[in-house]
Amino acid sequence: MTLKVYTSLLLLFLVVNSVWTRSVRQVYDELDPEHWSHYTSECPRECFCPPSFPNALYCDNKGLKEIPPIPARIWYLYLQNNLIETVSEKPFVNATHLRWINLNKNKITNGRIESGALSKLKRLLYLFLEDNQLEEVPAPLPVGLEQLRLARNKISRIPEGVFSNLANLTMLDLHQNSLLDSALQSDTFQGLSNLMQLNIAKNSLKKMPLSIPANTLQLFLDNNSIEVIPENYFSAIPKVTFLRLNYNKLSDNGIPPNGFNVSSILDLQLSHNQLTKIPPINAHLEHLHLDHNKIKSVNGTQICPVSIALAEDYGYHGNLPRLRYLRLDGNEIQPPIPLDIMVCFRLLQAVII
Repeated sequence: MTLKVYTSLLLLFLVVNSVWTRSVRQVYDELDPEHWSHYTSECPRECFCPPSFPNALYCDNKGLKEIPPIPARIWYLYLQNNLIETVSEKPFVNATHLRWINLNKNKITNGRIESGALSKLKRLLYLFLEDNQLEEVPAPLPVGLEQLRLARNKISRIPEGVFSNLANLTMLDLHQNSLLDSALQSDTFQGLSNLMQLNIAKNSLKKMPLSIPANTLQLFLDNNSIEVIPENYFSAIPKVTFLRLNYNKLSDNGIPPNGFNVSSILDLQLSHNQLTKIPPINAHLEHLHLDHNKIKSVNGTQICPVSIALAEDYGYHGNLPRLRYLRLDGNEIQPPIPLDIMVCFRLLQAVII
């Protein structure tokens, strides 16, 4: 399972880099120095058009209050750190090849996004709208999107069906908004069949969100007020590998007996909660963060995912616990590290108490 997960992540990295490398290569292959003057004359006067990268348009940090007309050749558009309030269709009339738009750190509100201004950008893959003044997820969105970043807005509402046609989306970032449990219905994420990373950290959730897409590998829920993990919650997301629940209100009573005994989870982060004991873990787990809880003691025999007798058998490799990193500082545990911890977790490389 570990190999499959790492292979999936490696493939995702290679695909993203392949797209970027191929795009840059095409730019240089198609670039004719005789046309540089033409590219420069097309460039909006408020922006910078590098001759060596004619498919990119840099309009960041210019104090712009509106989006300038975008030339047809542009694939990568940088508009971050401005004073833009409105997103309308007009600047994008000729920009039919856009792949990437960065509108972070502006003053955009939902009411000032013209209907269709974004959805008509059929080739758009990456849309960054972080640090704006959005109160809900903008809609409609381009159907080809692969990444949507909406962190640090004021989003408290997700319109029904907003993600229903976004089958290509692999990353959705909604962290540091104003989402309540009521905003996440059973069909909220319907349509996100290829989502791999979902970030809902730093919101106002008290419950685990409903109906997380089944292919999710990374789920980030830090800095909420979650108290309970429902029974068999992770059976609906059988591929989840990285799980972050730091800075919540989880107690021993809020975790089912085998709530985190999930073979797919390789990295589990439960720092800054209210746990008094280490919850049962799976033998496949590699990184466990339990710092700053209320744990007073550690019993290796009790937390070992296999019997100590098997762990002591040097010839036993079939289900040898794979834990490599264990963090327990900020609790009430006194050194030294119990010997049975080392007997069980023979692959441990770091223990912090």
